[in-house]
This record gives sequence, C-alpha cells and structure tokens, in this order.
Amino acid sequence: MSRIKEFPLPDLGEGLTEGEILKWMVAVGDTIELNQPIVEVETAKAAVEIPAKWAGQVHAIFQEEGATVEVGTPIIAIDTQPGAGPIDEAAPTTTSRPDADLPTPSAASLAAVDVAPAEGGVEPGMVGSLGPAGGRTPVLVGYGPRTSAAKRRPRKASSDQPATSGAPTRPAQAAPAVPAQAPAPAQVPDSAGGAIVLAKPPVRKLARDLGVDLTALTGSGPLGSITREDVQRAADGTAAAPPVTAAAVSAPTLSAPSFGPDREQRIPVKGVRKLTAENMTRSAFTAPHVTEFLTVDVTRSMEALDRLRALREWRDVRISPLLLVAKAMLLAVRRHPMVNSTWAGDEIVVKEYVNLGIAAATERGLIVPNIKDAGRLTLRELADAMTDLVQTAKAGRTSPADMAGGTLSITNVGVFGVDTGTPILPPGESAILAFGVIREMPWVHEGEIKIRKVTTLALSFDHRIIDGELGSKFLRDVGDFLGDPEATLLAWT
Repeated sequence: MSRIKEFPLPDLGEGLTEGEILKWMVAVGDTIELNQPIVEVETAKAAVEIPAKWAGQVHAIFQEEGATVEVGTPIIAIDTQPGAGPIDEAAPTTTSRPDADLPTPSAASLAAVDVAPAEGGVEPGMVGSLGPAGGRTPVLVGYGPRTSAAKRRPRKASSDQPATSGAPTRPAQAAPAVPAQAPAPAQVPDSAGGAIVLAKPPVRKLARDLGVDLTALTGSGPLGSITREDVQRAADGTAAAPPVTAAAVSAPTLSAPSFGPDREQRIPVKGVRKLTAENMTRSAFTAPHVTEFLTVDVTRSMEALDRLRALREWRDVRISPLLLVAKAMLLAVRRHPMVNSTWAGDEIVVKEYVNLGIAAATERGLIVPNIKDAGRLTLRELADAMTDLVQTAKAGRTSPADMAGGTLSITNVGVFGVDTGTPILPPGESAILAFGVIREMPWVHEGEIKIRKVTTLALSFDHRIIDGELGSKFLRDVGDFLGDPEATLLAWT
C-alpha cells in the first residue's frame, strides 16, 4: 500500500457539492496528527474545519486558498510513513475513498459549538425539506432548495497557477466521501471530572499529549474556548493571548474597501451570498406574497420583561423583546394552525410542530437556524434556545441540520433601527414576521395622549394558503399578546 495518501474534500453534509478553501492550517513538510484540523472550508451554509484522516507529514497541497473545490477532489497528500526514507516518486499514490481505511469524519462532527456573546441582527433565512428519496434537500437563507447544478470554476493554465506545494493539481475523483454522524460536544468535563472547559476534540488530544491542564488555561477563542495556540503557548511557557471580548466577536470586522485604478471594487459572488441571490430570486416570483402591517403599543411587554429579569431564576438569562415576539407567534399558531403549513401543489400540509427560525446576520451572510419543536418549550427553555441559536450562528458554527426544516420564521429588523419591512417568504413556509424597532412615541392610552413604547409588525404570507382574514387574525393575535402578554396568556391558556 502506498505511503502517500491523497485526501479528497469530504461530503460536508446536507447534499453540499462544493466548498471554498478559506485557510490552510498546515504547510508542506509539517508533521500532523490524526484528526488535527488541517483546513478551513466554507460551504454555502457555514465555515467548517476539516480534520486529517491520517497522521504523518504533509507531502503536497493541491488546492490554494480561495479555490472552489468539488466534493471528491483531492486537496492534500499525506506521507503516512515520514520516517521510512526517501519517497519513490514512481510509486502510485492512494486516494482516500469512503470504503478505504478509516471512515472520513464529518467536519461538523469535530467542530465544537463556539459561542459569540452578543445577539446579532435578524434577516430572512433558511429551511430544508425532504427530497423524493427521503434525504434532505439543501436550502439556504429561507429561499428554497437549490435546483441548479453545481458548477466548477474553470482552472487556470498551469503556467499561471502556481501550486501551493509545487506539485501538479490533481484531477477530480468520482467517489465522494461519506461523513460520520457523531457530533462532538462543545463543553466536556476535564479528565478529573471537575471543571467544564470549552475546547474541540483535537485541542483536547494535543493538551493530553503535551501534558497541559486545560482547566488552568484562559481560552482566546469565542466565549473563552481554548484553541491549539493556547495549548501550545502553555506547553512552551509563554503568555496566553488576551481573550476575545464580546464586542470583538459580535461586531463584524469593518475594513475600508480596496478600489482599483478605475475606482471600482469587484467582489466575487460565491458561497452564502451566491445561493442567497439564487434562492431569493426564485422565491420572490414563486409564492404570491401578501404583507400586512400592525403598529402595537408594547409598553406592557417591556414592563413584563423587566419583572422577568428581576426574578431570581432569570437573573442570568439573556432575554430581549424578541423572546416575547417568538412566544406570541407560537401561541397564535395554536389558535390558527393553517399558518404553520406548506403548499405542496395538490395539497396543503399543515404541521403540528413548529420549527421556529430566527434569522441572524453573520460575517459570511444571512442564515436562519431554527429551534426544533419550539411550541413544546417553556418560556425559559425558549429563551435559552434562542440565545444558543443566535450566538452559535454569529460564531459561524451552525450545523446544516440546524438550518433545515424550518416551518415559521421571524426577522428582527428592529436591531438595525428599522421600523419594519416586507420580508420574502422562505419556500416551504407560509408566513414570516418582521419585528421592527421599539420607539417611544405619543400614543392615545386610556383616553389620554401619553408617551408609550411602540413597534410595527409586518407579516408576509402565502396567499395560496392564507387568505386576508386568516392572516389578519393571526397578526392581530400576535399584536394582542405583545400589547398585554400577561392578560392574554391567562386568557389563551
């Protein structure tokens, strides 16, 4: 068996057919360990780190950073016996296949859930549906399954495209890789069963090999997660880097655009943005959209949130007005089940469960992960789920499974200071609610003009399923709950 093994880009899940090489974490000549992260790849849904399938030495890197690579195309060659003497260049190399050696681990299975501390903005998002064969159809940012075939970028001539390692670029292989299905936990107790630390499995292995106590480290990753660099610095006896602050994680990096001599900048359309454009255009001209607006006095909702924060059980819980909007949606669905449905051509599929999508603006684009079966959660469970969902999305670690299967969505344009909008329906869903900014405004209250906290809601719905009466009643119920959540909750439950 050849000592030089080529590792192709694995199937990253949910039917994704290609990915962009964002960053190589290794270079030619580096010694690597089994399951050590070697490359960061961005798909149409998320950025993931891919681990090494074998231990050994990097022999060649076939794809440079920025290249878009199809699943099954070799990206790196690894010398699995670096101490066995010179390499026989005439010997054939071995390309990893799903049924050879060890199964290729899923990139998502080794990515811990890094969490960003701040809640982000909200926009329309992503759903998923079952395909004809029972598998998931990949969908992005709430605009339906991708129907166009994957297209590969034309390669440059060998004279114009220097290989990263000096080795020639290898042709694509036909056999795709098969991902494993064992997601790694974000937080695991240390070996003594004591403190809980946040670190990925490869980082834990490195710490064990170097004899570093993870509980004694201050992580420099999101929310204090421990990185390989933190472990290496501890082993070398050097000072750790300062931890990432909430502001640094939550705020996108703003850089001045780089303009050319013609005073124009050209940004390639790829990844999340490319699929967003394709699916949004298709969605806008498929379902007949109707949007209704309702301005609501939410002063009592804000007062209810203040009382909730004062409770001992809620003092450490991150809550916002969006929590009450989500609860209002879930309660209104119980009263109007047809809103939580899908148009299936010759039938309407009404769903008992609600996978509530909360759209989040991230550095790489808009995604809408959803809370599975949100209607069965208590208010506290819903608050925790929303916090985890948005923070994980902003950290760029949302898994494809978390972004599939949405049934109803919320877009919080209010975080941008916007009054409201007309959101586009995610295919497979019949309604999406836009939640605007809360402002202090003069308002007639109990016969007098007073300063009250007011917001505007906008409900877009599929007119094939929801007529004006049903849409109006649903929006009115959401508004009634936000106007007086405590009284409405008693009346409806």
